[in-house]
Amino acid sequence: MGFGGISLWQLLIVLVIVVLLFGTKRLKNIGGDLGGAIKGFRKAMNDEEKPSVENKPGETLDAKAEEHKQDSQSKP
Repeated sequence: MGFGGISLWQLLIVLVIVVLLFGTKRLKNIGGDLGGAIKGFRKAMNDEEKPSVENKPGETLDAKAEEHKQDSQSKP
Protein backbone atom coordinates (compact mmCIF):
# COMPACT_ATOMS: atom_id res chain seq x y z
CA MET A 1 0.00 0.00 0.00
CA GLY A 2 1.17 3.51 -0.79
CA PHE A 3 -0.34 6.87 -0.05
CA GLY A 4 -3.98 6.69 1.05
CA GLY A 5 -4.53 3.21 -0.37
CA ILE A 6 -2.93 3.98 -3.75
CA SER A 7 -0.19 1.57 -4.78
CA LEU A 8 3.09 2.48 -6.43
CA TRP A 9 1.92 1.05 -9.78
CA GLN A 10 -1.18 3.24 -9.78
CA LEU A 11 0.96 6.32 -9.11
CA LEU A 12 3.28 5.41 -11.98
CA ILE A 13 0.34 4.95 -14.37
CA VAL A 14 -1.06 8.36 -13.41
CA LEU A 15 2.40 9.91 -13.89
CA VAL A 16 2.73 8.39 -17.37
CA ILE A 17 -0.73 9.68 -18.35
CA VAL A 18 0.11 13.20 -17.12
CA VAL A 19 3.39 13.19 -19.07
CA LEU A 20 1.59 12.02 -22.22
CA LEU A 21 -1.10 14.71 -21.87
CA PHE A 22 1.11 17.69 -21.07
CA GLY A 23 4.57 16.71 -22.29
CA THR A 24 7.80 17.07 -20.40
CA LYS A 25 8.51 20.61 -21.60
CA ARG A 26 5.19 21.96 -20.37
CA LEU A 27 5.51 20.10 -17.06
CA LYS A 28 8.96 21.67 -16.60
CA ASN A 29 7.50 25.14 -17.20
CA ILE A 30 4.64 24.49 -14.78
CA GLY A 31 7.10 23.25 -12.15
CA GLY A 32 9.32 26.29 -12.61
CA ASP A 33 6.37 28.67 -12.37
CA LEU A 34 5.10 26.93 -9.24
CA GLY A 35 8.56 27.05 -7.67
CA GLY A 36 8.90 30.75 -8.47
CA ALA A 37 5.50 31.48 -6.96
CA ILE A 38 6.40 29.65 -3.76
CA LYS A 39 9.75 31.47 -3.59
CA GLY A 40 8.03 34.84 -4.07
CA PHE A 41 5.47 34.01 -1.40
CA ARG A 42 8.18 33.07 1.11
CA LYS A 43 10.12 36.25 0.31
CA ALA A 44 7.01 38.37 0.83
CA MET A 45 6.34 36.68 4.16
CA ASN A 46 9.93 37.33 5.32
CA ASP A 47 9.87 40.95 4.11
CA GLU A 48 6.66 41.57 6.05
CA GLU A 49 8.36 40.66 9.33
CA LYS A 50 11.32 43.02 8.80
CA PRO A 51 10.95 46.79 9.24
CA SER A 52 11.08 48.71 5.99
CA VAL A 53 13.59 51.28 7.31
CA GLU A 54 16.57 50.08 9.28
CA ASN A 55 18.80 52.30 11.39
CA LYS A 56 22.31 51.02 11.61
CA PRO A 57 24.25 51.78 14.79
CA GLY A 58 26.22 55.00 14.43
CA GLU A 59 24.23 56.13 11.41
CA THR A 60 22.40 59.44 11.46
CA LEU A 61 19.52 60.42 9.25
CA ASP A 62 19.56 63.92 7.77
CA ALA A 63 16.32 65.72 7.09
CA LYS A 64 15.26 69.29 6.51
CA ALA A 65 12.75 70.78 8.89
CA GLU A 66 10.75 73.94 8.51
CA GLU A 67 10.54 76.33 11.42
CA HIS A 68 7.09 77.60 12.29
CA LYS A 69 6.81 80.69 14.48
CA GLN A 70 3.84 80.93 16.75
CA ASP A 71 2.09 84.23 17.29
CA SER A 72 3.02 85.33 20.83
CA GLN A 73 0.12 87.78 20.92
CA SER A 74 -2.91 85.61 20.48
CA LYS A 75 -6.26 87.33 20.44
CA PRO A 76 -9.08 86.01 22.64
